[in-house]
Amino acid sequence: MGGPSEDTMTVHNSLLDLVGGTPLVQLHRLTNGIAARVLVKLEYLNPGGSVKDRAAAAMVAAAEQAGELRPGGTIVEGTSGNTGIGLAQAAAVLGYRLIVVVPNSIAVEKIDALEAYGAEVVQTPAILPRNHPEHVSKLAERIASETPGGWLANQYDNVSNPAAHRATTGPEIWADTGGTVTHLVAGIGTGGTISGAGGHLKEISNGRVTVVGADPVTSVYNGGDGSPFFVEAAGHYLHPDTPEDIWPLSYHPEVLDRIETVTDRESLTTVRRLAREEGILVGGSSGLATAAALRVARGLGPEHTVVAILPDSGRAYLSKYHSLTWLRRFGFLDDDRTGLLADARFVGTVHTVTTGTPLGEAAATAAGPARHQPLLPVVLPRRDPAFATAVSEILGTLDPLGLQAELARHGPATPSGDVAGPPPLALGTGETVEEALARLDADGRPHAVVLRDGRLAGAVSRADLVQAVEVRDHARTQL
Repeated sequence: MGGPSEDTMTVHNSLLDLVGGTPLVQLHRLTNGIAARVLVKLEYLNPGGSVKDRAAAAMVAAAEQAGELRPGGTIVEGTSGNTGIGLAQAAAVLGYRLIVVVPNSIAVEKIDALEAYGAEVVQTPAILPRNHPEHVSKLAERIASETPGGWLANQYDNVSNPAAHRATTGPEIWADTGGTVTHLVAGIGTGGTISGAGGHLKEISNGRVTVVGADPVTSVYNGGDGSPFFVEAAGHYLHPDTPEDIWPLSYHPEVLDRIETVTDRESLTTVRRLAREEGILVGGSSGLATAAALRVARGLGPEHTVVAILPDSGRAYLSKYHSLTWLRRFGFLDDDRTGLLADARFVGTVHTVTTGTPLGEAAATAAGPARHQPLLPVVLPRRDPAFATAVSEILGTLDPLGLQAELARHGPATPSGDVAGPPPLALGTGETVEEALARLDADGRPHAVVLRDGRLAGAVSRADLVQAVEVRDHARTQL
């Protein structure tokens, strides 16, 4: 028998030809009790593993056509990882050098993937004001300008980002639903996906499709205080020292009909449910979009079809969102075992001072409302006290017992941040008392803060933990 003829063979010229064309899958178990149909678009089936393959390929093609990126050139980008991976596969196929600047908070799997593609990865602190020279975007801009043949992709302001989704993602959803889609739900990161896909669907449906943004609660996009959130590749963080909040040009707010805010815990719980109940292994931003889509669908009848765009694969987050250890240490999973810190008496209100609080005021706080705390956390200032402080914004600690000596040495007007010690050890409400005690002993310090949902929920000393173990053991002997 002869081999297949050329007419029957399906061969693609390069990997980039495989970008797009991702499928829609209907949810069943997560939609129990919901009349509307909920479909999810599996963007992790792009060759680079995320929705960002689309924008990356489009931006590179446009730059080549415009003569901005020439043979032998270098692509430079600041990214939370996925756009970098999309650019990395394009660079490998087309023969470009790639330098990627990433915040040091992203999942290690993304860094490993970037390096596997041959990208040069530059890590920089995640918690920096936008005008800081080491901020992700500023550092990427500087590297691009100083690199011969350098081209900054700039996904946040590149018109090819939303254009890629207007040309591909939106039309795919319309075609695959036979024009029956009534609601589109997607996260807002750079804004390119929801602006492009949503803009197309609104246009082709004569405004019939409702576009809903999914956003972390503290994201500035929905009016939050801008403090950190744990869902990567979504939302808009704002450092309190940033002089001007600049939104991406890729985000077109006028396309959205409304925004659904979702807590980190709900996003990550939904991520775990998608894997366990639907067999869909995805990342945190997918949990965010799915949680928002389920909320939207609960108020709709069977004539409605809700489509949620799931940006990337859970394989990029096995050390984070799909790790029991990580979830417990950050307090996102704290109800599955007995003897957890979540149940202990030292989880509760914690008084803090900011980096700019005068030392005299800090001493008064330590002697007054914080007098029973083993440490006094020093944090970045936030405008909304309704949100507990994110762990990444706990920048140091003061010892309440040593504050009078610090006051005498430095004077009452000295900012607390200037004399604070290093950030404290953080224990999660999902850890048992024994696990927490072992970590505290290994750390060598006598106290730690306690996190729930990645935010400050308490403070504990080694003596507190030892006493908790003794009380529990005594109770057992009385049975």
